[in-house]
Amino acid sequence: MEENSINLPHTLYIDNRNTITVTGVTDVGSFNEELIHLSTSLGDVSITGESLQVTKLDLQSGEVTVTGRITSLSYSETRTKGTLFSRMFS
Repeated sequence: MEENSINLPHTLYIDNRNTITVTGVTDVGSFNEELIHLSTSLGDVSITGESLQVTKLDLQSGEVTVTGRITSLSYSETRTKGTLFSRMFS
């Protein structure tokens, strides 16, 4: 999947802070009504808000749509998987 994720174009469309569509999504890490973590081809994205719902999820095309009241959006670099010690000593 990593080879495919590099080629996925990444975009964000926000409509009135009530709907967000993200492309280039390779994985949904976790989600609840207040926080959604997505892995994208260009890093991790965290969406916070109220009454958040994943209304569309298509990992084959890399598209996710979220509805609810969006209060913030942040990017972070994709972290290397593994334990803390394996990351420290590799």
